[in-house]
Amino acid sequence: MVHGAMDRATSFTRLMAKLDDWETVAYDRRGYGHSAGLTAPKDFSVQVEDLLDIAGPGPVAAFGHSLGGDIVLAALQRRPRVFSAALIWEAPMPWMPFWPDDTASRGAASELTPEDRAEWFMRRMVGDKLWERLPGATRQARRSEGVTLQTDFSYLAHGPVFDATAISVPVTVGYGGKSRPHQRAAAQALAEALPNCELTCIADAGHGAHLTHPAVVADLIRKLPTAGHLGPTGRSRIAPSKRP
Repeated sequence: MVHGAMDRATSFTRLMAKLDDWETVAYDRRGYGHSAGLTAPKDFSVQVEDLLDIAGPGPVAAFGHSLGGDIVLAALQRRPRVFSAALIWEAPMPWMPFWPDDTASRGAASELTPEDRAEWFMRRMVGDKLWERLPGATRQARRSEGVTLQTDFSYLAHGPVFDATAISVPVTVGYGGKSRPHQRAAAQALAEALPNCELTCIADAGHGAHLTHPAVVADLIRKLPTAGHLGPTGRSRIAPSKRP
């Protein structure tokens, strides 16, 4: 399970609980959570290598949420034999012509300091009231992730980070009926470009479907093509990135 920008592995806790008869692994990408001590790499390929290191020889099924979806898709293209299938939830594709300029991945709020931009991003995600209820130490920790946030978005600034037409692994692309129009449109465009894809919508979900609808997302993972042979073990763990 690969998380997106300004997130961490623990956001998958509810989802992992719904897959308690499977071996599941979620890891903190560089610069977040338990991997906060690792500087986010300027090269997107290092994010892909981290995922491949953690996945090992496979076969594994992968779930990529938001920017984590871009990382998973690039990994599927680079080393398809590692993966039996994948679920991608609303991977950002700001290179698409319909992507709005008011999104962080298109550079919105880039005039702010990294710390202030991280707070701006979090307020947009969770709302002002929830942000202001967080303990001061938590708010400061999230603000300190601003440099990593900037790096995350830099990956997408120069065009596609994967070639959807070159991905042979079976992929389910999901989106929420309550997500923003560009997120829904991007999911549909991705599904059209992937050679071996199923498109699905959770009508009453938004961008954070794994948080609000963990049982439904778990069912989508269970239904991934060929996922059943992976050998459920009932173990789960949260891990930092392996690479130094």
